[in-house]
Amino acid sequence: MRTRTRPRTTVLAAAGIAAALSLAAVTPALAGGDSARGTSAAGHARVAQDRGGDPRDVTSRVADFYGGYIDAVYDLEDPAAARAAEAARAFHLSAAAQKKVAAYEEKEHADGILFAQNVPVKWKVSADGTGAGHADTLVTLTWSDGPDPQVTQIAVRSDLTTRKITDLTPVE
Repeated sequence: MRTRTRPRTTVLAAAGIAAALSLAAVTPALAGGDSARGTSAAGHARVAQDRGGDPRDVTSRVADFYGGYIDAVYDLEDPAAARAAEAARAFHLSAAAQKKVAAYEEKEHADGILFAQNVPVKWKVSADGTGAGHADTLVTLTWSDGPDPQVTQIAVRSDLTTRKITDLTPVE
């Protein structure tokens, strides 16, 4: 049986084309050009926002909760959003924390997770220490854009064993 071989020039040409394409893709990143910064067609710079998490880490879980919860209440016109917000509360909050949130909402007529009647435009979660079987997390909520945005903070306590949020308190 005779095998068919490609002419040497075809193989070299293919290798040259592959190398040129690779170099064209890598050169802007190495040079720090617009492609490396992620500039869109409209010319607006995009910032890479890699996100991650660890289901064993309570700070990651608090961040996941607040991110998902805020997304859901921000989009309440979507019929699934209210169900998603309730499911997030049921999953991430201990029974005692759920009762505390409900009592706050009954009394203040405001959201007991955000401690407000509206929805923040940004959020940030930071670890704030551990001890005696719990972890403390600080949630920073930003309520407006611009040079002087309004910011509030919530102290969140989680159980290290169950990873459930056991307490939420606005920071004065």
